[in-house]
Amino acid sequence: MAQAKATFSSKIGLIAATVGSAVGLGNVWRFPAETQANGGAAFLFVYVLCLIILGVPVMLAEFSLGRGTKSDAVGAFMKLKPDTPWWITGGLAVLASYLILSFYMVVAGWTFEYLWQSITGNLYSPDSANVSMDASFHAKMENYICADISPLINLYVLIGINIAVLLCGVQKGIERLSNILMPLLFLLLLVFCGVSLSLDGASEGLKFFLSPDFSKITPGVIVNALGQSFFSLSLGMGILITYSSYFPKDTRLTKTALTVSLLDLLVAVMMGVIIFPAVSSFGLDGAELRGTTLVFVTLPEIFSQMHFTRLWSILFFLLLFVAALTSTISIAEVSVAWLQDRFKKSRTAATLIVMMPLFLLSSLCSLSFGSLNGFKILGMTIFDFLDNLATNIFLPVVSILVCIFMGWVVNKKYLRDEITNHGSLRERCYPVIHFVIKFIAPPLILLILLSYFIKF
Repeated sequence: MAQAKATFSSKIGLIAATVGSAVGLGNVWRFPAETQANGGAAFLFVYVLCLIILGVPVMLAEFSLGRGTKSDAVGAFMKLKPDTPWWITGGLAVLASYLILSFYMVVAGWTFEYLWQSITGNLYSPDSANVSMDASFHAKMENYICADISPLINLYVLIGINIAVLLCGVQKGIERLSNILMPLLFLLLLVFCGVSLSLDGASEGLKFFLSPDFSKITPGVIVNALGQSFFSLSLGMGILITYSSYFPKDTRLTKTALTVSLLDLLVAVMMGVIIFPAVSSFGLDGAELRGTTLVFVTLPEIFSQMHFTRLWSILFFLLLFVAALTSTISIAEVSVAWLQDRFKKSRTAATLIVMMPLFLLSSLCSLSFGSLNGFKILGMTIFDFLDNLATNIFLPVVSILVCIFMGWVVNKKYLRDEITNHGSLRERCYPVIHFVIKFIAPPLILLILLSYFIKF
């Protein structure tokens, strides 16, 4: 007898889990870096438009695939167009998500390391050498990230936590954890927004972030905003197809997509409100807010100049850890669901088959910052190669194919039935959504793909 398909048990749990799958480190460190590099508020303005124009319709395309077929990323295409090669699109999504999981787990381990070092106070212990604060935190970042043993231990801890949650299933594992962690994440963001806005000189940073100079909007800014909106919603990874297969039949897909997108946007905006006033207040306006430098050097530098340094550091890296954990779990679930649906594996077997190889693959990604740093693939470390291959190539390709599939291949009645819950809802926006999926989204996503090869 076939096992019934798992579903989220409540609307709150559904939203919390789906938002948790979208909100990740991209919102925390990629968004501030992109905003700083692309004109501040001008980038934010374009980003919001892209999120609405591109993000919501493509999210609805993936939601419709998952909820309508009640299947994994590969099975969704096989059910709608059996005996055709369209299942390869889902296969690419599963592959991309697994490659991302292999290096994302390493980054999640870094957040755990910094949380622990904040708790012990070692992160802020003085160096014996007479070096600047910036140099000191750079040295500690090298030590915490590029060493061989410590990052591996943290990596294995994160893999273990993911296994424990995934083994508990959709309701008792993913949904229950999301119900706890997502409110905690928003609470921590609110606390940091309040602290940042209370700093002296915060208004200058806030002006940079929220007062747009439209003359700074260039083709490059538009393409970068498209890319950020695309990645921040986890499009093309199979996550949204997988999670929506757990949606109850009466879920309002349009309302859910808008809610998830707006909450995802809220996290990004709150991070901007936290970062830019803080760097302005402490005279770090010229600091490069790039990924690891922002999180592991610039922000500890700021915390060290504030009262209750360890408290703020612990809370921030707890926030980062929560964002990383909800993301790794959602990414792993794509492959777990695929093994369960396609190969009829038990939850336990599917989880172990997915997670156990990470002890090797993610270890190689971690060691590419240490003893394997000299080993290059096309001039890149193992970590960077997998990052570029999955996020810059596979994800845009998958999303373009999803839009073509939903816009041109599948009967448009299928998309209309899913969005309107088979006519029970009056979704007047359906014609616009279908038009965007069919004609607008594919060329826009193609620009994201081309931007990796061509500088706009």
